Amino acid sequence: MDTRRLILFVIFSMSILMLWDAWQRQHAPAEVAQPTSTVADSSVPASNAGNTSVNTVDTAKTEFSTDTRYKLLSGQRITITTDLYKADIETVGGDLRRLELLKHRSADNDKTNFVLMDDAAKPMTYVAQTGLIGADLPTHKAVFTSVANSYTLPEGQDNLDVRLSWTNGNGVTVDKIYTFHRNHYVIDVNYVIKNGSATPITPAVYYQIIHDIHSNQGSKLMPTFTGGAYYTESTKFKKLKFSNMEKEPLDLKSTEGWVGLLQHYFVSAWIPKPGMEREFSTKKLNDDIYLIRAKSNLSTIAPGASLTVPAHLFAGPQSQKDLIDAAPGLEYTVDYGWLTVIASPLFWVLSKIHSLVGNWGVAIILLTVLIKAAFFKLSATSYRSMAQMRELAPRLQAMKEKFGDDKQKMQQAMMELYKKEKINPMGGCLPILVQVPVFISLYWMILASVELRHAPFFGWIQDLSTPDTLFGMIPHSIPLIGGMPIGLLPLLMGATMIIQSYLNPPPTDPIQAKVMKIMPIAFSIFFFFFPAGLVLYWLVNNVLSIWQQWYINKMIHAETLAKKPGVKR
Repeated sequence: MDTRRLILFVIFSMSILMLWDAWQRQHAPAEVAQPTSTVADSSVPASNAGNTSVNTVDTAKTEFSTDTRYKLLSGQRITITTDLYKADIETVGGDLRRLELLKHRSADNDKTNFVLMDDAAKPMTYVAQTGLIGADLPTHKAVFTSVANSYTLPEGQDNLDVRLSWTNGNGVTVDKIYTFHRNHYVIDVNYVIKNGSATPITPAVYYQIIHDIHSNQGSKLMPTFTGGAYYTESTKFKKLKFSNMEKEPLDLKSTEGWVGLLQHYFVSAWIPKPGMEREFSTKKLNDDIYLIRAKSNLSTIAPGASLTVPAHLFAGPQSQKDLIDAAPGLEYTVDYGWLTVIASPLFWVLSKIHSLVGNWGVAIILLTVLIKAAFFKLSATSYRSMAQMRELAPRLQAMKEKFGDDKQKMQQAMMELYKKEKINPMGGCLPILVQVPVFISLYWMILASVELRHAPFFGWIQDLSTPDTLFGMIPHSIPLIGGMPIGLLPLLMGATMIIQSYLNPPPTDPIQAKVMKIMPIAFSIFFFFFPAGLVLYWLVNNVLSIWQQWYINKMIHAETLAKKPGVKR
C-alpha cells in the first residue's frame, strides 16, 4: 500500500473540503437587517463627560439619511506625497480617506500602485478616523482647516508634518498633526488641545478603522481573511470576523495594545500612547460597514493649560521587520495559522537565504533542499519500506489470484509473508507524518509572506505570489472558479507525480489503483490556481523525492536479488 500517497491524498482532500466550506461561508446570503425606527449616530462613541455635540458646517453632507445607512461626510481634500505614500486627508474630521502605497503594485495591474484605503465604496470603504469627545470637542465629523491643500516630503528631509486646526470660538483650539516619516510605514497622529476657556474640560479620544465586508476577500478558490484584530499582553493576538463584531461585540479594557484591520499581505493598526488606559470595541454601522475602535479618557485640562495626545498609525505591508519595529504583537498579523511556531523559523531561514542570493525563487529552492536534507533519514525509512513492498508486489498479486475472494486467508497469508521477510507494511507512515507539519507550515509561510508578492523568479515567472500563466487562461473552465491559468510549473509537478507513482509499489486494490492514477491530474488542476512560489516548492521537493526514492529502490532491488539462490553475493 502506498502510504505516502494515501496520506497526501487525505491531506489534499481535507484541504479541498476546508476551501469549499470557506467559500460557502464567504458567499452565503447576508441576513437582512430589520429597519430601526430611530436614527442614531453610532460612529461616534459615547462620552463619559456628557456633551458630545458635533461641530459641522452647513455645506457638509449629512452622515445619516432616512435609510439609516452609514455615509461619510465630505469637505475638502488635502493630498500628501512621501517616498512611501500618496495620501488623501479629508478636512471633515481629519480622516485618512485614501492611502496609496507607492512601493507596492496593484494586485491585478503591475503599472498602478496598490490602494490600501479608499472611501469611494467602489469597490471598498476603508477609512482611518480619530476624534475627541466631551466639552464640545471635534469628533470625526467636525471641520478642520489647513494652511495648504497639498504637501510633499522634500528630498533630504526625513519628516513631514500636516497640521489641521479647529476652534470652537470660545477659546478652545485643537490641532491634529499627521507626521509622515521617510522609509517608515508608521504615521504619527498627535492632538494638541489648548483650553483657552474659563472652565476646565475633560475630554476623551478615540481611534477607529472603518471597513466594508465585501472587498479584499481573496479569490474564490483561496479566500483570505479580512477583518478586525487586536492585541494586548493578556489576550495576545486575536482576529475578529466581521460577523462576530455584531454577534459578540468586542468589549475589552487594557493599558496597552492596539486595534487594527487585517487583509492578505497588508494591515493597518491604531497604536495609542503606551500606558494610557483604553477600551477596545467593535460596532456594526450598517449591513455593509463595520468599525473597530480604541477609546481613552484623558486627564482634565485646566483653563489656560494644554494637553498633547500622541498615537501611531501603522498602515502598510506585513513586512516582519516593519511590524516588529512598530509595536509589540504586530508581527503576529502575519498569520501562519496554528503552525506559527514552525513557520516563523522557516521564514527566518528563507529571508537569510534571500539576503545571500537576492532572489526569492532561488531562496525557496535552497530552503526546500535544506528541509529535504534535514528529513533525509526519515524519508529514507519511508522509501525503504515502500521499496520492500514494491519487491513483494508480484508475490502479493500471485497470492490474490490464489485466494480469490477469500479475504481472511489472503490477509493471513500477507501477514505471514511480512513476518517472514521482516517488513512492516506501515513502516513508511510515521516518517511521513512527522514531516507533514513542516510541509504545511512552509505552505502557509509562502502563502502569507508579502515579501513574495510581485517577487520575480526568472523568465515568465515575475510574481511568485500569483499562479503561473505561461500558456494563458482558459475562460470559464470550472464553474464557480472562472478561468483556469495554464502554467508550466503545475504541468511539471504533475509529471513528477506520475513518475513517483511508477516508483511506488502498485496497489493490489483496483479501486485504489485507479485513484492513484487520477491523483496527479487532480493535483495539477488545483495547483494551476496556487501561487507559483508554492508550486515551485512542491516541484523541487518532488524532484528530490524522485531521486531519493529511485536510489533506494535500486538498492533494495539489488539486496533482493542477492538473497535469491544462485545469485552471487
